[in-house]
Amino acid sequence: MIEIDLVAAEVLLPSGVEDTRLSIAGGVVADAPVGRAVNLRGYRILPGIVDVHGDGFERHMAPRRGAMKQMNDGIVAAEAEIAANGITTAVMAQFVSWEGGLRGLDFADQVFGALSATRDKVVTDLRPQLRFETHMLDLYSDLPARIADWNVGYVVFNDHLPHDRLADGRKPPRLTGQALKAGRNPDVHFRMLLDLHARGGEVPAALDTLCAALQKAGVIIGSHDDHTQAQRATWHARGATVAEFPETPEAAQAAHDAGDLVVLGSPNVVRGGSHKGNASALDLIAMGFCDAIASDYHYPSPRRAALMLAKSGLMDLAGAWALVSSGPAAVLGLSDRGTLDAGKRADLVILDSHDRVAATLSGGRVSYMSGDIAQRFVAAA
Repeated sequence: MIEIDLVAAEVLLPSGVEDTRLSIAGGVVADAPVGRAVNLRGYRILPGIVDVHGDGFERHMAPRRGAMKQMNDGIVAAEAEIAANGITTAVMAQFVSWEGGLRGLDFADQVFGALSATRDKVVTDLRPQLRFETHMLDLYSDLPARIADWNVGYVVFNDHLPHDRLADGRKPPRLTGQALKAGRNPDVHFRMLLDLHARGGEVPAALDTLCAALQKAGVIIGSHDDHTQAQRATWHARGATVAEFPETPEAAQAAHDAGDLVVLGSPNVVRGGSHKGNASALDLIAMGFCDAIASDYHYPSPRRAALMLAKSGLMDLAGAWALVSSGPAAVLGLSDRGTLDAGKRADLVILDSHDRVAATLSGGRVSYMSGDIAQRFVAAA
Protein backbone atom coordinates (compact mmCIF):
# COMPACT_ATOMS: atom_id res chain seq x y z
CA MET A 1 0.00 0.00 0.00
CA ILE A 2 1.26 3.46 -0.82
CA GLU A 3 1.03 6.58 1.34
CA ILE A 4 0.73 9.65 -0.80
CA ASP A 5 -0.98 12.99 -1.32
CA LEU A 6 -2.51 13.46 -4.76
CA VAL A 7 -2.67 17.19 -5.39
CA ALA A 8 -3.85 19.65 -8.07
CA ALA A 9 -6.26 17.16 -9.69
CA GLU A 10 -10.02 17.42 -10.00
CA VAL A 11 -11.53 14.99 -7.48
CA LEU A 12 -15.07 13.62 -7.65
CA LEU A 13 -16.46 13.72 -4.11
CA PRO A 14 -20.07 13.03 -3.07
CA SER A 15 -20.60 16.80 -3.15
CA GLY A 16 -19.33 17.07 -6.72
CA VAL A 17 -16.05 17.77 -8.49
CA GLU A 18 -13.54 19.77 -6.44
CA ASP A 19 -9.94 20.90 -6.95
CA THR A 20 -8.61 19.39 -3.75
CA ARG A 21 -6.04 17.10 -2.23
CA LEU A 22 -6.73 13.38 -1.93
CA SER A 23 -4.54 11.55 0.57
CA ILE A 24 -4.09 7.78 0.86
CA ALA A 25 -2.65 5.86 3.79
CA GLY A 26 -3.15 2.35 5.13
CA GLY A 27 -5.25 1.36 2.15
CA VAL A 28 -7.94 3.99 2.83
CA VAL A 29 -8.65 7.62 2.01
CA ALA A 30 -6.97 9.71 4.70
CA ASP A 31 -8.43 12.85 6.25
CA ALA A 32 -5.05 14.61 6.58
CA PRO A 33 -1.92 14.96 4.43
CA VAL A 34 0.61 12.14 4.67
CA GLY A 35 3.63 14.12 3.47
CA ARG A 36 4.62 12.94 -0.04
CA ALA A 37 2.86 14.71 -2.89
CA VAL A 38 2.28 13.84 -6.53
CA ASN A 39 1.14 16.68 -8.75
CA LEU A 40 -1.72 15.45 -10.91
CA ARG A 41 -2.67 18.68 -12.59
CA GLY A 42 -4.60 17.88 -15.76
CA TYR A 43 -5.98 14.64 -14.35
CA ARG A 44 -9.28 13.71 -12.76
CA ILE A 45 -9.69 11.30 -9.82
CA LEU A 46 -12.92 9.34 -9.42
CA PRO A 47 -14.04 6.45 -7.20
CA GLY A 48 -12.94 3.08 -8.50
CA ILE A 49 -15.47 1.24 -10.62
CA VAL A 50 -17.35 -1.57 -8.90
CA ASP A 51 -18.34 -3.99 -11.65
CA VAL A 52 -21.28 -5.93 -10.30
CA HIS A 53 -21.50 -8.40 -13.19
CA GLY A 54 -19.04 -9.27 -15.94
CA ASP A 55 -18.23 -12.35 -18.00
CA GLY A 56 -15.64 -10.77 -20.29
CA PHE A 57 -12.99 -12.86 -18.51
CA GLU A 58 -14.13 -15.98 -20.41
CA ARG A 59 -11.78 -15.37 -23.32
CA HIS A 60 -8.81 -15.35 -20.92
CA MET A 61 -9.84 -18.66 -19.38
CA ALA A 62 -10.30 -20.56 -22.63
CA PRO A 63 -9.11 -18.60 -25.68
CA ARG A 64 -9.52 -21.71 -27.85
CA ARG A 65 -11.69 -24.76 -27.41
CA GLY A 66 -9.85 -27.17 -25.14
CA ALA A 67 -7.25 -24.57 -24.05
CA MET A 68 -8.26 -24.64 -20.40
CA LYS A 69 -5.08 -25.84 -18.76
CA GLN A 70 -3.79 -22.69 -17.02
CA MET A 71 -6.79 -21.32 -15.16
CA ASN A 72 -4.75 -19.30 -12.66
CA ASP A 73 -2.87 -17.55 -15.46
CA GLY A 74 -6.22 -16.75 -17.07
CA ILE A 75 -7.41 -15.01 -13.90
CA VAL A 76 -4.20 -12.95 -13.77
CA ALA A 77 -4.58 -11.94 -17.42
CA ALA A 78 -8.22 -11.02 -16.91
CA GLU A 79 -7.33 -8.91 -13.87
CA ALA A 80 -4.86 -6.93 -15.95
CA GLU A 81 -7.62 -6.01 -18.41
CA ILE A 82 -10.05 -5.27 -15.59
CA ALA A 83 -7.60 -2.93 -13.85
CA ALA A 84 -6.69 -1.17 -17.11
CA ASN A 85 -10.35 -0.18 -17.38
CA GLY A 86 -10.57 1.47 -13.96
CA ILE A 87 -12.34 -1.41 -12.21
CA THR A 88 -11.29 -1.93 -8.60
CA THR A 89 -13.89 -4.51 -7.56
CA ALA A 90 -14.96 -7.04 -10.18
CA VAL A 91 -17.72 -9.63 -9.90
CA MET A 92 -16.82 -12.44 -12.27
CA ALA A 93 -20.02 -14.09 -13.48
CA GLN A 94 -19.67 -17.79 -14.26
CA PHE A 95 -22.53 -19.84 -15.70
CA VAL A 96 -23.68 -23.30 -14.75
CA SER A 97 -25.98 -24.11 -17.64
CA TRP A 98 -27.31 -26.86 -19.86
CA GLU A 99 -25.18 -25.20 -22.57
CA GLY A 100 -22.16 -27.08 -21.26
CA GLY A 101 -18.57 -26.36 -22.32
CA LEU A 102 -17.45 -23.03 -20.87
CA ARG A 103 -20.81 -22.90 -19.08
CA GLY A 104 -20.79 -26.43 -17.74
CA LEU A 105 -20.45 -27.55 -14.13
CA ASP A 106 -16.92 -28.92 -14.50
CA PHE A 107 -15.63 -25.72 -16.07
CA ALA A 108 -17.33 -23.61 -13.39
CA ASP A 109 -15.65 -25.71 -10.70
CA GLN A 110 -12.26 -24.96 -12.27
CA VAL A 111 -12.99 -21.23 -12.59
CA PHE A 112 -14.15 -20.85 -9.00
CA GLY A 113 -11.14 -22.85 -7.82
CA ALA A 114 -8.79 -20.59 -9.76
CA LEU A 115 -10.47 -17.50 -8.32
CA SER A 116 -9.97 -18.80 -4.79
CA ALA A 117 -6.34 -19.69 -5.51
CA THR A 118 -5.42 -16.33 -7.05
CA ARG A 119 -7.58 -13.84 -5.13
CA ASP A 120 -4.79 -12.98 -2.67
CA LYS A 121 -2.22 -12.78 -5.47
CA VAL A 122 -3.88 -9.97 -7.46
CA VAL A 123 -4.59 -6.36 -6.53
CA THR A 124 -8.16 -6.01 -7.79
CA ASP A 125 -10.88 -7.33 -5.49
CA LEU A 126 -12.20 -10.24 -7.58
CA ARG A 127 -15.47 -11.82 -6.45
CA PRO A 128 -17.34 -14.81 -7.91
CA GLN A 129 -20.93 -14.81 -9.05
CA LEU A 130 -22.83 -17.92 -10.08
CA ARG A 131 -25.37 -17.60 -12.88
CA PHE A 132 -27.51 -20.69 -12.65
CA GLU A 133 -30.01 -22.02 -15.17
CA THR A 134 -33.25 -22.70 -13.33
CA HIS A 135 -34.13 -25.98 -15.10
CA MET A 136 -30.97 -27.82 -13.99
CA LEU A 137 -33.06 -29.69 -11.43
CA ASP A 138 -30.64 -32.58 -10.96
CA LEU A 139 -28.09 -30.17 -9.44
CA TYR A 140 -30.40 -28.58 -6.87
CA SER A 141 -29.74 -30.93 -3.95
CA ASP A 142 -25.95 -30.39 -4.01
CA LEU A 143 -25.96 -26.75 -5.06
CA PRO A 144 -25.93 -25.02 -1.63
CA ALA A 145 -22.90 -27.08 -0.59
CA ARG A 146 -21.14 -26.35 -3.88
CA ILE A 147 -21.83 -22.64 -3.53
CA ALA A 148 -20.33 -22.68 -0.05
CA ASP A 149 -17.26 -24.60 -1.25
CA TRP A 150 -16.81 -22.13 -4.11
CA ASN A 151 -17.05 -19.14 -1.71
CA VAL A 152 -19.79 -17.66 -3.90
CA GLY A 153 -21.80 -14.97 -2.15
CA TYR A 154 -23.96 -13.85 -5.07
CA VAL A 155 -26.20 -16.08 -7.21
CA VAL A 156 -28.33 -14.96 -10.14
CA PHE A 157 -30.95 -17.20 -11.73
CA ASN A 158 -31.87 -17.23 -15.40
CA ASP A 159 -33.84 -19.36 -17.83
CA HIS A 160 -32.51 -19.34 -21.38
CA LEU A 161 -34.29 -22.43 -22.62
CA PRO A 162 -36.09 -21.78 -25.94
CA HIS A 163 -39.43 -22.86 -24.46
CA ASP A 164 -41.64 -21.80 -27.40
CA ARG A 165 -39.80 -24.00 -29.88
CA LEU A 166 -39.41 -26.87 -27.46
CA ALA A 167 -43.14 -26.82 -26.69
CA ASP A 168 -43.74 -27.40 -30.40
CA GLY A 169 -41.04 -30.08 -30.60
CA ARG A 170 -38.94 -27.88 -32.91
CA LYS A 171 -35.17 -27.64 -32.79
CA PRO A 172 -33.88 -24.20 -31.74
CA PRO A 173 -31.60 -22.24 -34.10
CA ARG A 174 -27.87 -23.00 -33.98
CA LEU A 175 -28.50 -26.22 -32.05
CA THR A 176 -25.81 -28.20 -33.88
CA GLY A 177 -23.06 -25.66 -33.19
CA GLN A 178 -24.16 -25.31 -29.60
CA ALA A 179 -24.11 -29.08 -29.10
CA LEU A 180 -20.65 -29.46 -30.63
CA LYS A 181 -19.26 -26.72 -28.39
CA ALA A 182 -20.54 -28.71 -25.42
CA GLY A 183 -19.04 -31.93 -26.79
CA ARG A 184 -22.47 -33.50 -27.33
CA ASN A 185 -24.17 -35.24 -30.20
CA PRO A 186 -26.78 -32.77 -31.55
CA ASP A 187 -29.60 -35.31 -31.20
CA VAL A 188 -28.61 -36.03 -27.60
CA HIS A 189 -28.43 -32.30 -26.93
CA PHE A 190 -31.91 -31.75 -28.37
CA ARG A 191 -33.34 -34.58 -26.30
CA MET A 192 -31.78 -33.05 -23.18
CA LEU A 193 -33.45 -29.70 -23.94
CA LEU A 194 -36.80 -31.38 -24.44
CA ASP A 195 -36.43 -33.24 -21.13
CA LEU A 196 -35.51 -30.04 -19.25
CA HIS A 197 -38.49 -28.25 -20.75
CA ALA A 198 -40.83 -31.11 -19.86
CA ARG A 199 -39.87 -30.85 -16.19
CA GLY A 200 -40.72 -27.14 -16.03
CA GLY A 201 -43.61 -27.76 -13.67
CA GLU A 202 -41.17 -28.90 -10.98
CA VAL A 203 -39.02 -25.76 -11.13
CA PRO A 204 -41.02 -23.21 -9.08
CA ALA A 205 -41.23 -25.31 -5.92
CA ALA A 206 -37.59 -26.38 -6.25
CA LEU A 207 -36.56 -22.74 -6.60
CA ASP A 208 -38.54 -21.77 -3.51
CA THR A 209 -36.65 -24.34 -1.45
CA LEU A 210 -33.26 -23.53 -2.94
CA CYS A 211 -33.63 -19.77 -2.51
CA ALA A 212 -34.68 -20.22 1.11
CA ALA A 213 -31.51 -22.22 1.76
CA LEU A 214 -29.34 -19.61 0.05
CA GLN A 215 -30.97 -16.78 1.98
CA LYS A 216 -30.28 -18.61 5.22
CA ALA A 217 -26.62 -18.86 4.20
CA GLY A 218 -26.45 -15.10 3.57
CA VAL A 219 -26.13 -15.36 -0.22
CA ILE A 220 -27.30 -12.38 -2.30
CA ILE A 221 -29.92 -13.56 -4.80
CA GLY A 222 -30.81 -11.97 -8.11
CA SER A 223 -33.02 -12.69 -11.10
CA HIS A 224 -31.97 -12.19 -14.70
CA ASP A 225 -33.94 -10.98 -17.74
CA ASP A 226 -37.27 -10.47 -15.98
CA HIS A 227 -39.96 -9.66 -18.53
CA THR A 228 -43.14 -9.03 -16.56
CA GLN A 229 -44.29 -7.56 -13.27
CA ALA A 230 -45.49 -11.01 -12.20
CA GLN A 231 -42.08 -12.58 -12.83
CA ARG A 232 -40.37 -9.93 -10.75
CA ALA A 233 -42.92 -10.27 -7.94
CA THR A 234 -42.27 -14.02 -7.84
CA TRP A 235 -38.54 -13.50 -7.56
CA HIS A 236 -38.99 -10.80 -4.92
CA ALA A 237 -41.02 -13.26 -2.85
CA ARG A 238 -38.10 -15.71 -3.07
CA GLY A 239 -35.73 -13.10 -1.65
CA ALA A 240 -34.15 -11.98 -4.92
CA THR A 241 -33.26 -8.39 -4.08
CA VAL A 242 -31.48 -7.73 -7.38
CA ALA A 243 -33.10 -7.50 -10.82
CA GLU A 244 -30.34 -7.98 -13.36
CA PHE A 245 -30.98 -6.71 -16.91
CA PRO A 246 -34.80 -6.54 -16.83
CA GLU A 247 -36.10 -6.74 -20.37
CA THR A 248 -39.04 -4.34 -20.07
CA PRO A 249 -39.90 -1.08 -18.29
CA GLU A 250 -42.71 -2.99 -16.56
CA ALA A 251 -40.28 -5.42 -14.94
CA ALA A 252 -37.79 -2.69 -14.04
CA GLN A 253 -40.49 -0.58 -12.41
CA ALA A 254 -41.79 -3.58 -10.48
CA ALA A 255 -38.32 -4.14 -9.02
CA HIS A 256 -37.87 -0.46 -8.24
CA ASP A 257 -41.28 -0.14 -6.60
CA ALA A 258 -40.58 -3.20 -4.43
CA GLY A 259 -37.34 -1.67 -3.17
CA ASP A 260 -35.12 -4.07 -5.09
CA LEU A 261 -32.00 -2.94 -6.93
CA VAL A 262 -31.88 -2.82 -10.73
CA VAL A 263 -28.67 -3.60 -12.61
CA LEU A 264 -28.39 -2.69 -16.31
CA GLY A 265 -25.71 -3.46 -18.89
CA SER A 266 -23.29 -0.69 -19.82
CA PRO A 267 -22.93 -1.90 -23.44
CA ASN A 268 -26.67 -1.23 -23.76
CA VAL A 269 -26.06 2.34 -22.54
CA VAL A 270 -23.11 2.94 -24.88
CA ARG A 271 -24.92 1.42 -27.86
CA GLY A 272 -28.10 3.33 -27.11
CA GLY A 273 -30.23 0.19 -27.02
CA SER A 274 -30.34 -3.55 -26.45
CA HIS A 275 -28.79 -5.79 -29.11
CA LYS A 276 -31.71 -8.18 -28.48
CA GLY A 277 -34.41 -5.56 -28.90
CA ASN A 278 -35.22 -5.33 -25.18
CA ALA A 279 -35.75 -2.13 -23.21
CA SER A 280 -33.17 0.60 -23.73
CA ALA A 281 -30.99 1.11 -20.67
CA LEU A 282 -30.99 4.83 -21.44
CA ASP A 283 -34.77 4.91 -21.21
CA LEU A 284 -34.79 2.97 -17.94
CA ILE A 285 -32.15 5.27 -16.46
CA ALA A 286 -34.18 8.32 -17.50
CA MET A 287 -37.21 6.78 -15.77
CA GLY A 288 -35.20 6.38 -12.57
CA PHE A 289 -35.23 2.57 -12.74
CA CYS A 290 -31.50 1.92 -12.43
CA ASP A 291 -29.21 1.52 -9.43
CA ALA A 292 -26.09 0.19 -11.13
CA ILE A 293 -24.63 -0.46 -14.56
CA ALA A 294 -22.30 -3.40 -15.15
CA SER A 295 -19.71 -4.35 -17.74
CA ASP A 296 -21.74 -7.40 -18.83
CA TYR A 297 -19.32 -8.68 -21.51
CA HIS A 298 -17.15 -5.56 -22.17
CA TYR A 299 -14.88 -4.14 -19.47
CA PRO A 300 -14.32 -0.68 -21.05
CA SER A 301 -18.06 0.04 -21.15
CA PRO A 302 -18.83 1.08 -17.52
CA ARG A 303 -16.43 4.04 -17.70
CA ARG A 304 -17.64 5.00 -21.16
CA ALA A 305 -21.30 4.67 -20.18
CA ALA A 306 -20.98 6.84 -17.06
CA LEU A 307 -19.09 9.57 -18.90
CA MET A 308 -21.56 9.45 -21.78
CA LEU A 309 -24.49 9.86 -19.38
CA ALA A 310 -22.81 12.89 -17.80
CA LYS A 311 -22.00 14.49 -21.14
CA SER A 312 -25.53 13.89 -22.42
CA GLY A 313 -27.01 16.07 -19.68
CA LEU A 314 -29.25 13.25 -18.49
CA MET A 315 -27.53 13.54 -15.11
CA ASP A 316 -24.49 15.22 -13.61
CA LEU A 317 -21.14 13.48 -13.29
CA ALA A 318 -21.68 12.58 -9.65
CA GLY A 319 -25.00 10.88 -10.42
CA ALA A 320 -23.69 9.12 -13.51
CA TRP A 321 -20.52 7.89 -11.81
CA ALA A 322 -22.53 6.63 -8.84
CA LEU A 323 -24.05 4.07 -11.21
CA VAL A 324 -20.61 2.45 -11.57
CA SER A 325 -19.31 3.02 -8.04
CA SER A 326 -21.52 3.55 -5.00
CA GLY A 327 -24.59 2.04 -6.69
CA PRO A 328 -23.05 -1.35 -7.46
CA ALA A 329 -21.27 -1.30 -4.08
CA ALA A 330 -24.74 -1.11 -2.50
CA VAL A 331 -25.91 -4.07 -4.61
CA LEU A 332 -23.08 -6.12 -3.10
CA GLY A 333 -23.60 -4.77 0.41
CA LEU A 334 -20.11 -3.20 0.44
CA SER A 335 -20.34 -0.05 2.54
CA ASP A 336 -16.55 0.41 2.64
CA ARG A 337 -16.20 1.60 -0.96
CA GLY A 338 -17.91 3.48 -3.77
CA THR A 339 -17.02 7.05 -2.76
CA LEU A 340 -13.83 8.94 -1.90
CA ASP A 341 -14.89 9.85 1.63
CA ALA A 342 -12.24 9.70 4.35
CA GLY A 343 -12.04 6.21 5.83
CA LYS A 344 -13.30 4.43 2.71
CA ARG A 345 -11.11 1.98 0.82
CA ALA A 346 -8.62 3.77 -1.39
CA ASP A 347 -10.27 2.51 -4.59
CA LEU A 348 -9.85 5.08 -7.32
CA VAL A 349 -9.37 5.57 -11.03
CA ILE A 350 -7.39 8.46 -12.49
CA LEU A 351 -8.42 9.71 -15.93
CA ASP A 352 -6.31 11.84 -18.24
CA SER A 353 -7.56 14.83 -20.21
CA HIS A 354 -8.93 12.50 -22.89
CA ASP A 355 -10.88 10.44 -20.29
CA ARG A 356 -8.56 7.48 -20.74
CA VAL A 357 -7.56 5.45 -17.71
CA ALA A 358 -4.12 6.59 -16.59
CA ALA A 359 -3.99 4.71 -13.29
CA THR A 360 -6.09 2.48 -11.06
CA LEU A 361 -5.62 1.89 -7.35
CA SER A 362 -7.47 -0.79 -5.42
CA GLY A 363 -7.22 -0.79 -1.64
CA GLY A 364 -4.36 1.69 -1.84
CA ARG A 365 -2.31 -0.54 -4.14
CA VAL A 366 -1.53 0.22 -7.78
CA SER A 367 -3.23 -2.25 -10.11
CA TYR A 368 -2.62 -0.29 -13.32
CA MET A 369 -0.47 2.71 -14.29
CA SER A 370 0.88 3.86 -17.62
CA GLY A 371 2.57 6.74 -19.39
CA ASP A 372 3.12 10.25 -18.08
CA ILE A 373 1.39 9.63 -14.75
CA ALA A 374 3.85 6.84 -13.92
CA GLN A 375 6.70 9.31 -14.38
CA ARG A 376 5.05 11.70 -11.94
CA PHE A 377 4.70 8.99 -9.30
CA VAL A 378 8.33 7.89 -9.77
CA ALA A 379 9.59 11.47 -9.60
CA ALA A 380 7.79 11.94 -6.29
CA ALA A 381 9.35 8.83 -4.74
